[in-house]
Amino acid sequence: MSEYKIDTRLWSTKAKNLTPYVPGEQPQHDNLCKLNTNENPYPPSPKVAAAISAELAEQATSLRLYPAPESDTLRQTLAEIYGLQTEQVFVGNGSDEVLALVFASFFMKERPLLAPDISYSFYPVYAETFGVELVQIPLRQDFSIDSDDYRQPCSGVIIANPNAPTGLLLSLEVINKLATEHPNAVIVIDEAYIDFARADDGQEVSAVSLINEHDNLLVTQTFSKSRSLAGLRVGMAFGNVSLIEALTRMKNSFNSYPLDKLAQAGATASLQDTEYFAQVCSDVIDLRNTMTAGLQQLGFTVLPSHANFVFARPPAGDAAIIAATLREQGIIVRHFNQPRLNEYLRITVGTAEQNQRLLDALGALAS
Repeated sequence: MSEYKIDTRLWSTKAKNLTPYVPGEQPQHDNLCKLNTNENPYPPSPKVAAAISAELAEQATSLRLYPAPESDTLRQTLAEIYGLQTEQVFVGNGSDEVLALVFASFFMKERPLLAPDISYSFYPVYAETFGVELVQIPLRQDFSIDSDDYRQPCSGVIIANPNAPTGLLLSLEVINKLATEHPNAVIVIDEAYIDFARADDGQEVSAVSLINEHDNLLVTQTFSKSRSLAGLRVGMAFGNVSLIEALTRMKNSFNSYPLDKLAQAGATASLQDTEYFAQVCSDVIDLRNTMTAGLQQLGFTVLPSHANFVFARPPAGDAAIIAATLREQGIIVRHFNQPRLNEYLRITVGTAEQNQRLLDALGALAS
């Protein structure tokens, strides 16, 4: 308990009334098995450390100077990889900063913003922060999205795809439908976990492929998950040149140098190691499938995940008790104490050893 008493007399009304986002716990525990914040179980490409070391070697002349304000090299590399123009790419200090700028740039209007009622819990915080009216659309009983529910006036739609915490994937057909039906609203698809998604028919799953068809479509992604760079804080957005210009204007009115030199160098190097990236994504998917099968053998109901986590209900629905018991053994998973979610656990895909430790612990509880 802090010895200090917080005095809010000098706070703004906005600061007093905010309900901040609560980030995933970063506990300190001996022999910790941390499966609660969806970090990648594998390290980043070796090229990342090499690029950062090279940048540091030039610190006498490099780090005393401001970084490139528009992260030109990184944006150009992203554009080449995704088949876009550099002017269609925006980068920021983690996808959370990018999303904050999205709310400020496109949703501060008279019409409301539409979002699923179960999704990334930062969306309501952004809405409150920027004075955006948020209408949360209930998911179906099976946690899927019914696009017909979004046929109403709005300033925009924001959907995490794959969704969090469910891991379910929305088809490009539905995304195309939303963008077509709302030509005067910005459709934001938050693809933090898209690199772990695979369509049953092997077709494209990322909405980046639809950007040149829809001027109102914006896709956000991050280096934190599939590229193992959560500690570097790099996020990006892809969209029509006009949308990117709005984000750039907002960024330059708030934080004109969002990415430092080391982040730019490391992220660019990560993009250049395509073979390593593909292998890590494939390995995580294999680990996810093995974890899913193990949980199902223990009687868990597991939603079909397209992310680097699974959303699973224990046989008795006693998720809170199981989460607390696992914690006592140094195994940390995420439990959401709210309606419709409180019988489920969100479990990050860890290493093979971590996943087996989890399954062994759950098996012991069931015996």
